[in-house]
Amino acid sequence: MTPRERYRRTMHFQPVDHIPDGEFGWWRGTLKAWHDQGLPPEIATNERGDFYFGLAVKTSVPTHHGLIPGFERKTISDDGRNLTYVDGNGVLKTMNYRDEGTIPRYLKFPVESREDWEEFKHRLDPASPERHRWEVDEMAPAINASEDPVTIHCGSLFGWIRNWVGFENLAMATIDDPDWVEEMVDYLADFLIAANERWYGKVRIDNAHFWEDIAFNNGPMVSPAFFDRVVVPRYKRITDQLKEHGTDVVSLDCDGNIMSLTPLWIKGGVNTMFPIEIRAGSDPLTMRELYGHDVLLSGGVDKMALIAGKPEILDDIKRLDPLIGDGGFIPHVDHRVPPDVTLENYRYYLAEKRAWLGVPEPAPYEERLAATRQTNPERLAAIGLE
Repeated sequence: MTPRERYRRTMHFQPVDHIPDGEFGWWRGTLKAWHDQGLPPEIATNERGDFYFGLAVKTSVPTHHGLIPGFERKTISDDGRNLTYVDGNGVLKTMNYRDEGTIPRYLKFPVESREDWEEFKHRLDPASPERHRWEVDEMAPAINASEDPVTIHCGSLFGWIRNWVGFENLAMATIDDPDWVEEMVDYLADFLIAANERWYGKVRIDNAHFWEDIAFNNGPMVSPAFFDRVVVPRYKRITDQLKEHGTDVVSLDCDGNIMSLTPLWIKGGVNTMFPIEIRAGSDPLTMRELYGHDVLLSGGVDKMALIAGKPEILDDIKRLDPLIGDGGFIPHVDHRVPPDVTLENYRYYLAEKRAWLGVPEPAPYEERLAATRQTNPERLAAIGLE
């Protein structure tokens, strides 16, 4: 069974030889810390980590949803401790060098009025030639022949707006000027449909993926009622188009407590919740109990258990046993693995997870590296291991 077949069958509640063995990834600081614990120094990115640990990966349909042109990155001040700069989205912010992995302090956003939006949205022209630099007809055969599941990224309908407008500004706008927020959401839906549609009908897409990150441990930053009225219908437009072309596994990345938004995403045609952060209040067992096979699940292994130790790791994965038998679930750590997790604990987690799922242990790294040099050197070159 190929990884692609395994993924498709798992997400359609069909029998498989074993559940896919994928993971979300690791913070950069985690890989740095693990270098002192025995991880080869060249394993410094998530792509290389996937190869090193022998994990399942996806083939991505190439898309470009970024700003064209992006904003010029400018350093405003740098005293060796704090860096204040304008990023590629036009956001002015400050970061502390010692807290590289933390959220920076935001000072000013590029979209703070309707007038700003009218100027800004020209950077989101779906017809920009740079968005379409890939030759679909030339690339389609290789994508369709992939043995790994094929995914297409579908952007964001609310989280991106939060990034451009600012959390507090957007929260207030949903109350003070909801029509403007709806205009932005509607524009993004049109943009994402137009930017991706050239691939539909040409490539077989196993998974479509959105990103939001609009929730905290107490729930979402937007009221479910507003989200239902304004955002859900725009999701539905995109997911209806996907289903017309055979893609019915639609996932969404949102951290935090997503329990109140889950039924709304399902209503909008998004059926796969990821990464299901446990300590934030999201729970895959409850989701399956509430929504049955209408919801697919990816994640749900508590990263804090990996910090705590080996007994806690075993307890945490075993509590998910009912979902393994039911299907439609790919267990993995519920976010990027933090530096507090030791390499020893992570190796133990992978071994126990694989034994639990019946996943064969991959060959040693050096053996796979040598074999891949012979059979697929392009993959190594793509991730910088060649």
